[in-house]
Amino acid sequence: MLARIVFAAASAALLPAQMVTDFQPPRAACCLAGAAQTLADQLQDWNQLGRYHADNARLKAMPAEPGRVVFFGDSITDGWKLAGTFPGKPYVNRGIGGQTTAQMLVRMMPDVIANKPAAFILLAGTNDIAQNAGPQTLEMIAQNIQAMSELARAHGVKVILCTLLPISDYTQRQQSKRRPPADILALNRWIKEYAAQTGAIVADYYAATADGEGFLKDGYSGDGLHPDAKGYELMAPAAQAAIDKALR
Repeated sequence: MLARIVFAAASAALLPAQMVTDFQPPRAACCLAGAAQTLADQLQDWNQLGRYHADNARLKAMPAEPGRVVFFGDSITDGWKLAGTFPGKPYVNRGIGGQTTAQMLVRMMPDVIANKPAAFILLAGTNDIAQNAGPQTLEMIAQNIQAMSELARAHGVKVILCTLLPISDYTQRQQSKRRPPADILALNRWIKEYAAQTGAIVADYYAATADGEGFLKDGYSGDGLHPDAKGYELMAPAAQAAIDKALR
C-alpha cells in the first residue's frame, strides 16, 4: 500500500498544475434559466418547420403559379433577396441559416413539394462539412441530397442541384478550418456525378464564384463564407440558366 501511495504521489508531481493562485473566472451570463428555457423551446422544432408554416399556408391557398421555383438551402439561400435579383419571377425562398441536409430533408414536403413548384434548386452541404449537427461522412450527405432529389422527382418537381460555393481565408474568420476546400471539392464532384446519372440540372456556383486559388473571390463576401450583394450577382446567371434549362 505504501509503495502505491509513493508511486501515485510521484506520478502526480509530473502532471501540470490545475489549481490557480488568482481566481478569475469568466463572467457568467445573466439569466441562465431563461437561456435554458429558450434552448428547450428551440429544440422542440429543431428542424424549424415553423419558420415558413404560415407562408406555406398562404401559398397553398393560391393557384400554383406557372414556373414557380423554390430556392431551398441554408443561410446562403436564406440571405438571398430573390425579388431584387429576379424581379417578377415566381421564385420562393425557403432557406434557413445553419441547416444541414438532414434538417432540409425533413422540410422537403411542407416547404417544397406542398408549394407545387415546377422546380426546386438545392444548395446544401456546407454546414454538414462544418459539422453543425455532428460529424458527417460524404456518403451521409450524399444520401440526404439523393433522398430530397428522389422526393422531388416522385412529385413531378424538376431537380436543380447547386455546387457548393468555395470559402476563403481572406477575412479574419479563416473559414477553411471548419470547411476544408478539399471536402467542398469532393462533395461538388459527387453532386455533378449524381446529376449526370439522374438527369438533374447543375447550377455551378463554385465555378461562378471561385478565384484562381480555389477561394471565394476576394471582395464578394464579408466573412469568406456568405456572399454579399456582389457575390449574389455572380451566382444569379448560373441559377437562372439552370432554371431555364430545367423548365424548357
